[in-house]
Amino acid sequence: MTTLLIVIFFLALLLIGVPIFVVIAGLALYLLFSSHIDISALIIEIHRMATTPVLVAIPLFTFAGYLLSASGAPNRLIRLSNAMLGWLPGGLSVIALVTCAVFTALTGATGLTIIALGGILLPAMTRGRYSEMFSLGLLTTSGTLGLLFPPSLPLIIYAIVAKVRIDHLFIAGLLPGLLLILLLSSFSIYKSVRTDVPRTRFEFRELVGATREILWELPLPFVVLGGIYSGFFAVSEAAAITAVYVLVAEVVIYRDIGFRQLPGIMKKSMILVGGILIILGAAMGLTNYLIDAEIPMHLLDFFRANIESRVVFLVVLNLFLLAVGCTMGIFSALVVVVPLLAPIAEAYGIDPIHLGIIFLANLEIGASIPPLGINLFIAGMRFEKPILRLYLACLPFIVILLIALAVITYVPWLSLALIN
Repeated sequence: MTTLLIVIFFLALLLIGVPIFVVIAGLALYLLFSSHIDISALIIEIHRMATTPVLVAIPLFTFAGYLLSASGAPNRLIRLSNAMLGWLPGGLSVIALVTCAVFTALTGATGLTIIALGGILLPAMTRGRYSEMFSLGLLTTSGTLGLLFPPSLPLIIYAIVAKVRIDHLFIAGLLPGLLLILLLSSFSIYKSVRTDVPRTRFEFRELVGATREILWELPLPFVVLGGIYSGFFAVSEAAAITAVYVLVAEVVIYRDIGFRQLPGIMKKSMILVGGILIILGAAMGLTNYLIDAEIPMHLLDFFRANIESRVVFLVVLNLFLLAVGCTMGIFSALVVVVPLLAPIAEAYGIDPIHLGIIFLANLEIGASIPPLGINLFIAGMRFEKPILRLYLACLPFIVILLIALAVITYVPWLSLALIN
């Protein structure tokens, strides 16, 4: 009973805004102490996590993402997308979806997509005669759209926590991620045709000019991801190549970023990385206690006693993860919830790679679900719109994303086909 009250106390601290790493580390220390386990176990776990070779990918990919965000890369990406797809019915809305997905994958889905691209895309869609409600809903829900595409940081963190191969997880996210974009694009095209949104003429000269402008940044995804999938270099090596490539492109070639700006960008990116790593370390210590106390096994016994059907379990799992996605940060949810759910899902015959894609798809959608989805609050600040208006604007897109989630959940082939 005392332990339950202490857990409730720490959860209350979390809800009133106490830093997540303080809550997790404090809870871990209390549970270790109360179980007569040496509290150095937490330090050992943090050290073990810190010496994981693949962990170096996180700061390098994050730094590259912040460099791209501070440069002219978003404008160049939008110009190229417009030159390629502007002629399509609803072309600008499809451009917004694709651009947001690519940018989110590169920056790690930390709210940078809405902040960096929202101010560019919302005025463009308004000028293109898209309704404000449609534009707000599309851009808000697109804030986390690229979570399933490599080299997304949540993919890397899930792989570390769940102890699965990162390259397999990168490959597994491709088809589900494309499904999300395809369904949202189809809806956007349908709405554009119904509301008679004008199209732009295709101009080959503009396509050539846009391609020439982004020529140095365009090969980056193909070089990095091609190298990982072909086995030519590891994920950590890919992260180093990405960071150096982006640094040279934005500072030396495009000169969008001056040398004097680099320390500030490094500082911002490493503050985020520091937050992620300290949460990871504290969560690993808590996970160590949970495993020693056989908490996942007790939960598994509870599920087996009450839920026999795998289908019903997946429904309950999705409902729970959607609730987690709209109340917790993405990184916090990964390090706290994955160790609890992974053994249970495995007992129901769910592949850990497939579980990772289900998990991240839920967090992606949950970030836009009222009343606490983080995308809603970031969009409210960026677009200076009432939160209630954003709630209503997002509803049609959330319905489509939930349909895609059902397909991802109940058709494992979509996540595992490319691996197999």
